[in-house]
Amino acid sequence: MADNLDLINRARAAFPHITPAIPDFNALDDKGGDSFTAIRDTASILSMTNDLIPPLYQRADATDERVLEWVDALVGLAKPNQFSRVPYLKGGPSLLLLGATGVGKTHQAYGALRRLSIVGIGCGPVAASITDVFAKMRPRPGVDSEAVFEAYASAPLAFIDDLGAAKVTEWTEEVTYRLVNHRYEHQLPTIFTSNAAPKDLGERVGERVASRLMEMAQRVAIKGDDRRRQGRAA
Repeated sequence: MADNLDLINRARAAFPHITPAIPDFNALDDKGGDSFTAIRDTASILSMTNDLIPPLYQRADATDERVLEWVDALVGLAKPNQFSRVPYLKGGPSLLLLGATGVGKTHQAYGALRRLSIVGIGCGPVAASITDVFAKMRPRPGVDSEAVFEAYASAPLAFIDDLGAAKVTEWTEEVTYRLVNHRYEHQLPTIFTSNAAPKDLGERVGERVASRLMEMAQRVAIKGDDRRRQGRAA
């Protein structure tokens, strides 16, 4: 209990401008909630996100107003657990961040995941570049490629980085289509990033994928200089 509270307090202190969904756990018991379960679940949400976000982006915070609007939309759609009152994500819109290399798309995406964790939204997120998804799925002894695919296709919230970055083959095009289509059909919120210009997206990811992305995701163009060259990747 004490360790969980310490984790929560340290996380909130690091991002004091983010308002948590449950600001006072003690007040839950007076309202018929379960403070012990709420603290445990909120700490688990933070711990899961800490493990998911690479060290380079541990301090990332979303700052683009359009990304913040998307985060707020997901928060508004989350449904509180009956007992703990901790809100859990139950579907929602997706987000497509487009822009040149190094402008901060990945920073904004991980910042959005961080914000959701500080608010205390349970969403079981996964995150990987599309090239890593392909690498993990490649058939080899001891690997269940379909189980790997399902982990990314069916997660309540996913961040898929660098869409369209891999060399296009029949297999990569099929995997990309299956992944995007599954999340499209099940209305599972997803953050996608891509270096492709909007007019080139269909050529990079396939027209079927591009069509679904245009319908399922709010499109946000990120502009600016290459942050990596300026030492500001995180």
